[in-house]
Amino acid sequence: MDTIYRNVAGLDVHQKTIVVCVRKVLPDGGSKEEVNQFGTMTSDLLRMSEWLASEGVTHVAMESTGVLWKPVWNILDGHFELLLVNPRHLKGVPGRKTDVIDCQWIAQLLQCGLLRGSFVPSRPQRELRDLTRQRKQLTREQTRTVNRIHKTLEDANIKLGSVATDILGKSGRAMLQALVSGERDPVQLADLAERKLRGKIPLLREALRGHLTDHHVFLLRSLLNHLRYLEGEIENFDQQIAERLHPFLDPDQMQRLDLIPGVNRRTIECVVAEIGTDMSQFPDEDQLSSWAGMCPGVEESAGKRKSSRTTKGNSWLRSALTESAWAAGRTKNSYLGAMYRRMAARRGKKRALVAVGHALLVIFYHMLKSNAEYRDLGPDFFDKLKPEQYRRYLVKRLESLGYTVELQPKDAA
Repeated sequence: MDTIYRNVAGLDVHQKTIVVCVRKVLPDGGSKEEVNQFGTMTSDLLRMSEWLASEGVTHVAMESTGVLWKPVWNILDGHFELLLVNPRHLKGVPGRKTDVIDCQWIAQLLQCGLLRGSFVPSRPQRELRDLTRQRKQLTREQTRTVNRIHKTLEDANIKLGSVATDILGKSGRAMLQALVSGERDPVQLADLAERKLRGKIPLLREALRGHLTDHHVFLLRSLLNHLRYLEGEIENFDQQIAERLHPFLDPDQMQRLDLIPGVNRRTIECVVAEIGTDMSQFPDEDQLSSWAGMCPGVEESAGKRKSSRTTKGNSWLRSALTESAWAAGRTKNSYLGAMYRRMAARRGKKRALVAVGHALLVIFYHMLKSNAEYRDLGPDFFDKLKPEQYRRYLVKRLESLGYTVELQPKDAA
């Protein structure tokens, strides 16, 4: 194999140790390898960086092993050309398996230019990504807490959820707080309803007549306190994310992106945190879709396609796009809504969600790349795409219902 880089290093990273192989090209055309082992403390990493520099190393590659690569990357970044490689791309030849062989194999592949680095965003973007991901975890815990409150009320035979759409709205919270404070009279509890819910007071009186024990009160008090804590933490994260997002997006760009059907501020924050705003790091929209896991996979042999499952990509980005696809699919007069309904009727709702999520990602890509405005193609885009085919379909549907169809151009009427 041809040599691309003269002095390289391959790192096999573990929690407590790092095995390093430095591979050099000798003047006579041969190669020389030197293996060393370091700890993972900061002082050890600095010593490893100094040793690599003294050996004339220019390129360093390592596997993406959970979060263990991050401290190594932080120390070496700016001193060497770094490559973070997907472990699936580093399968060695069959035979012995040791840490030394692993780092030697990484170094050999790197020297021959056979490794493709993963996308590693800048430090500000990585920090923004940490914030959006942690907020997502808090939001999931918030949902779990709300479900536990529902479960506790059902166990106490309090059917508030059967009458009120949101038991944690203003009226619902007032009733729950009154229950925790010792109020048991369903008439008094139902009278806490506000606005539209007051029209359901007779039902509320029946729903709030239950069997609430001290055990239920303890659980409800604890869950409500935990819910308030989570809501406060999510609000703090919202403020921090808004501050960190400002260098990436200005208010005008945020407003333009917010015009996409199904997309809200949180979706924009998540997408920007995961892919950034510099689209030059992705050669085209297909590469981005593949990286995100929002496009069909390709598994073909002997001219036959065996599977087209979506690839395992960025789960955080995929989750945000899927949630937005749900909202976009419910819109009436939009291209994305028409796309969802058309796809769901033919392929099912789950495939339709992935298709709409993929379309959203492509829209983000082009709007961020060219700083363009969003222009909706309209709900009748697919009807106009193949008008003759659509006309035959409508005629066949009417004929199947027992009608005789005669078509006349509108201008001839």
